[in-house]
Amino acid sequence: MLDAIAAPPADREPIVRQELAVSLYRAEYLSFGTARELAGLSEAGFQPLLGEREVERHDTAADLALDVEYARD
Repeated sequence: MLDAIAAPPADREPIVRQELAVSLYRAEYLSFGTARELAGLSEAGFQPLLGEREVERHDTAADLALDVEYARD
């Protein structure tokens, strides 16, 4: 599958990880923190990626608790 992506080989896996992270976050399957980790980006790097794709943050109290727990690990 990665070979089908029209990008330099070194860029293919990060592209797939970022697109998957955005898609799963948009569908509310992942919290912001988990999605940005899957994407391999910092919070400051993932937020603009969501903005480029017109995905709004949908943090709930449960998401915040998960992010705090994830940060502690």
